[in-house]
Amino acid sequence: MQLVESAGANLMTYKVEDFVRGGNLFRNLARLSAAGLPVVTVTHGSSTAGGAYQTGLSDYIIMVRGRSRAFLAGPPLLMAATGEVATEEELGGAVMHTAVSGLGDYLAEDDRDALRIAREILGKIDWNREQPAATPRSYKPPRYDAEELLGVMPMDHKRPVDMKEVIARIADDSDFLEFGENYGGATVCGHIKIEGWPLGIITNNGPIDPAGATKATHFIQACCQSRTPILYLNNTTGFMVGRSYEEAGIIKHGSKMIQAVSNATVPQITIYCGASFGAGNYGMCGRGFHPRFCFSWPNAKTAVMGGEQAARTMAIVTEAAMKRKGGEADAGQLETLQKGIVERFDRQMSVFVTSAHVLDDGVIDPRNTRAVLANVLAICRDGDARAPQAMQFGVARP
Repeated sequence: MQLVESAGANLMTYKVEDFVRGGNLFRNLARLSAAGLPVVTVTHGSSTAGGAYQTGLSDYIIMVRGRSRAFLAGPPLLMAATGEVATEEELGGAVMHTAVSGLGDYLAEDDRDALRIAREILGKIDWNREQPAATPRSYKPPRYDAEELLGVMPMDHKRPVDMKEVIARIADDSDFLEFGENYGGATVCGHIKIEGWPLGIITNNGPIDPAGATKATHFIQACCQSRTPILYLNNTTGFMVGRSYEEAGIIKHGSKMIQAVSNATVPQITIYCGASFGAGNYGMCGRGFHPRFCFSWPNAKTAVMGGEQAARTMAIVTEAAMKRKGGEADAGQLETLQKGIVERFDRQMSVFVTSAHVLDDGVIDPRNTRAVLANVLAICRDGDARAPQAMQFGVARP
């Protein structure tokens, strides 16, 4: 049982290793649910950014009228990221989430009422699944030159990229069978083969929206059913934010995607190709979600959010705090604050910093991606075939 009130990451003392390893919290919540242990959450106050997934990853969610708030981006961050102006109640109030987005299951009148409801719903879950095996086939090399991978990803992670160009240069015969092509187009899912072995692939042509999260969840579950390993090519600045996306259930659908990633029963391999920001890192099987292997391309960037976005958010929060105290924020101090935050974020999101902190399994040449995948998939197959025999006792020496 969780009693939630969290504003998410502390941007003033931000460290990239805390952000990446923080994914374990969400993974553990998802694993508890899969193990048949119901997670009941009372959201007493704000549940923002990562804190929103602490709510969203629960099996039963109780929200308190006039007190509970759940959103990926609060009003300051929303204004910094998109320029949209919205109140906390409009973005993620208890009434909106229980009546519109469907994130909340129960609407309590006060904290005491919420705890009463929690006592009534504890202990109600059952779960099971089975997966038949898939078979490998012969293969042809890609039709497109891997050398061209050096020019696919731009230096500016905000520029759009068609990740199908990457897929065409690593897949057998450059053959890609896309899943749900006309739904949630910013999230690309489909089937390829690497040296004849089937592989599911999920990648991004932008932020993840509710439709994309739903599609990815469906695809992950389908891969588990057919025992097909999954490759995540990270290229996303996170989940979409804004009033319309909150009302469309972005937290709810994003939580389903994280549930699927956390509980997948097949080998999962992650490659950071471009940006891997915020909860998008979690939904795309970041290091905190224990992929079998995790690699980075040299231009990859990993962070809770972009440095400029974090700086603008803290400037808005600081300026609002000064106004509440009857004062005015000093423009020079705000500029210094923002500059320091941008420098801190830019320094820590570098692939050579994250890799130095062992937040991946190494930086690889993009041209070697196919060979690396063939190698690690063979390791995964061999490891699964050599699963240890469980015993009731340890081996004793004579």
